[in-house]
Amino acid sequence: MDVSLLIRHRLKELGLEQKDLAEAAEVTESYISQLLAGKKAPPSPGRTDIYDKIGRALKLPGDELQRLAGLQRKEELRKSVADLPRPLFKECRELILRKCHPARQKEVRRIFEKEPFGELERLVTQKLLDVAQGVAREELQNEEWLRRMAQLNGGSYEEVRVSILEFLDTDVFHVSVENRISFLDPIIDSWDIDLKSFAMEVVPNRHLTAGSLKRFEFAEQLPAAPAFMEPGLEQFLKDASLSGDATEEEIEFLKSLRLRGRRPSPIYYYRELQNLRDPLHFPSAAQPGPSA
Repeated sequence: MDVSLLIRHRLKELGLEQKDLAEAAEVTESYISQLLAGKKAPPSPGRTDIYDKIGRALKLPGDELQRLAGLQRKEELRKSVADLPRPLFKECRELILRKCHPARQKEVRRIFEKEPFGELERLVTQKLLDVAQGVAREELQNEEWLRRMAQLNGGSYEEVRVSILEFLDTDVFHVSVENRISFLDPIIDSWDIDLKSFAMEVVPNRHLTAGSLKRFEFAEQLPAAPAFMEPGLEQFLKDASLSGDATEEEIEFLKSLRLRGRRPSPIYYYRELQNLRDPLHFPSAAQPGPSA
């Protein structure tokens, strides 16, 4: 039994219409109709909240729908993998080049045109797609953000949710004009690349996401020293009664700790220091023997 068959069966059992399911899943009725008719593949499990919403509406376990969707998508991929379509990428190339750092645009364009959809173009496209999809995935539950995107694209809230579900499933071989207009263009502000190391920097649009610059490295490097020190850590280091015997290595470890959206107190760092020193937490470490 595939996803569409199970959903149709439950709709009939519960006496529900497609419009009821569309409302519960916060998508368009047209999307549900195409999904049930097999004209659209079921969304990739783990990338969307639609299975949880449909599961609640149909009184089904959300993980059962995800399991069926995963099996169905694997089978469809197996059938098509031998004959992947050539990427239709001309529509997106100009957008990508336009957002490239001006100092790199000419050289990158030359490489793109010499090797159409070659390694560099696929690499750049994939990283821009990763960033845009990451923002869309994070904001999928943010109603205010979805309504802003609907306003930007001239569509409804439900239509934007449908667009995101499809965008999260796309890859570099299937980036559409709609993906370019609705997501890549507004979410990606600019990007740059070091053509020697292939390290990339991607700057998201700060008006559409709270995320900062994304950097992708392709060579082993030592981590840069953090530019920002947590106020709680600074107070901890100034209080000799808490940090007086901390070693340089221990302090570097404490500096590396990050709690997203939270600001630890000096006591937090003191307790972390004690945890770091407690041999019970590191049973594989050699224990010092008794002194003679």
